[in-house]
Amino acid sequence: MRTEIHTRRRVARFRSGALAVTGWLAMVPASGVAQVTGGPPVPSTLSLEDAIRLAERYSPTYRQSANDRNPAGWGVRNAVASLLLPSVSANTGVTYSGAGQQRFLTSEFSQPSATIGSNYSINLNWQFDGNTLFAPGVQRASRDATDAGIEAVRMSVRNQVVQQYLSVLEADAQVDIQERQVRRNEENLRLARAQFEVGQRTTLDVRQAEVAKGQADVALVQARQAVLVERLRLFQTLGIPAPTDPTVVAIVDAFPIVAPDWQLEALLAMALDDNPDLNSLRAGESSARTREKATKGQWLPSLNFSAGWSGFTQQFTNGDFLVDQARAQATGQVASCQQQNAINVVAGLPQADCAQFAFTPELADQVRAGNSGFPFNFSRQPFSARVTISLPIFDQFSRNLRISQASAATDDAREQRRARELQVRTDVSAQHYALIAAYQTITIQEANRSSAREQLRLAQERYRLGSGTFFELLDAQVVAEQAEVDYVKAVYAYHRSSANLEAAVGRPLR
Repeated sequence: MRTEIHTRRRVARFRSGALAVTGWLAMVPASGVAQVTGGPPVPSTLSLEDAIRLAERYSPTYRQSANDRNPAGWGVRNAVASLLLPSVSANTGVTYSGAGQQRFLTSEFSQPSATIGSNYSINLNWQFDGNTLFAPGVQRASRDATDAGIEAVRMSVRNQVVQQYLSVLEADAQVDIQERQVRRNEENLRLARAQFEVGQRTTLDVRQAEVAKGQADVALVQARQAVLVERLRLFQTLGIPAPTDPTVVAIVDAFPIVAPDWQLEALLAMALDDNPDLNSLRAGESSARTREKATKGQWLPSLNFSAGWSGFTQQFTNGDFLVDQARAQATGQVASCQQQNAINVVAGLPQADCAQFAFTPELADQVRAGNSGFPFNFSRQPFSARVTISLPIFDQFSRNLRISQASAATDDAREQRRARELQVRTDVSAQHYALIAAYQTITIQEANRSSAREQLRLAQERYRLGSGTFFELLDAQVVAEQAEVDYVKAVYAYHRSSANLEAAVGRPLR
C-alpha cells in the first residue's frame, strides 16, 4: 500500500466566526514573504528542508553549541604555538620620585631634587615539557569532541523540527476532519428541518441536529486554535519569531506512506557508524586517552629559555641642582690644584695649570644637556638570556595521583561509549519494530475508516428515507468521525516513528 497525505494550508480557510473567536489578522505581504517582527523574513511556503535550514541558522540551542567551535579551534592554535614559538611581551612605564630624605637601617639618603624616568623591556620566554609536548594532541582531540557534540545537537534539533512539523500537519488534518464534520451536520440540520416541515420528523430531531451542529462548530474552533498553537511552537523550535498571523505560512510538504523495508542489521550498522551521540562519546574517549598520555608526560624534564632587552632614562626635574653640583666639584678641583702648586713651589717642582678645572658656561650647558633623556632617550642595558632545565624527582605522589585520575577518566569514557552503543542498538531495534507496528496500524485504521464511512452512508440513507432515527445517524456520524481521527493519528504516528528511527540511527533515511 502506498498512500500520500497532502496537507496544504489555505490562508482563507477560517470563517468569520472563527476569526472573531481567535482574533486573527489576515496579512499576506505582496513580496511573498511573511514579515516577522525582530527576525528574518519567513517564506510564504515552508518545506521541511526550509524549516531545518532555518533551525540550523537561528535555533538558540544549536547556536549555543556551534559557538564552541571557534574556541576549540583557537585552543589547537594556542597549543601548537606554545610548542613551537616563544611568548613575547613588551613593557614600558614612567616613574617619579620626589625630593627628600630616605632612611635605610641606620643610614640616611638625601635627594635634593625630584626625578622622573622611563623604562622599557622586551622579554622572550619559551618552555618545553610534557604538557607542551602533548598539548596539540589534547587540543585536537578536544576540538574533535566539540565538533562531534555540535553534530549531535544539530541532529537533535533536526528531529525536533521534524516532529513539530508533523504536529502542524496533523493539526491541519484534524481541521479538515472537523470541517467535513461541520458540513455533514449542516446537511443533517437542513434535512431534519425539511422533514419536520412535511411532518415526517419531530421538533426533537431538529433540536438534536442543532445541538450536533453547534458541537461541531465548537470542535472546529478548537481544532483551528490547536493549529495556531502548533505553528507557534514550530517557529519557536526554528528559533525565529512567528508572524503576526502564523497561518500566512503554508506548510507544503507531503509525506508518503511506504512499507518499511529496512533490514534491522543494516540499520544497526549505520547507527553504530553515524549516530552523532555515539560519535561524540567516541571523540570524548579519544580526548580522555590523549589527556592521559599528556598527564604521564609530566615525568619528563622541563626546559625553560628566557631572554630580554631593556633600557631606562632618569632626569632631575631641577636641572640647576646638577649645575650647582658640577660647579662645586670644579671649585674643589681648582682649590686642590692651587694647594698642590703651593707645595710644588716650595719643592722646586713645576706648577700645574689650574684653569683647566675652572667651571665654564659651556660646561654648565653640557650638564644641562645630559639631564634631558626623559622620556625616549633610553640608556640600553646589556642583553640577557637564561636556560633552565628542571628534572622532577619527588612531589609527594601528586603526579601519580593525576595519572591515576586521568586513567580513571579514560576508563569512564570507554564505559560511557560502550553503554551508549548498547542503548543505540536497543533504540534502533525498538524504533524499527515500532515503525512496522505503526504501518500495520495504518492498514487496520484505513479499513475501519472505510467501514465507518459506509456505515454513515447507510445511516444517512435510512434517515433520508424515514426508516432510521436521528440517534442512529448521530451514532454513525460519531463512529465515522472517530475513525477519521484514528486514521490521521495512525498516519502521523507512522511518520513520527520514522523520524524517531532516523534520530536513533543518526542520519536521514528518506
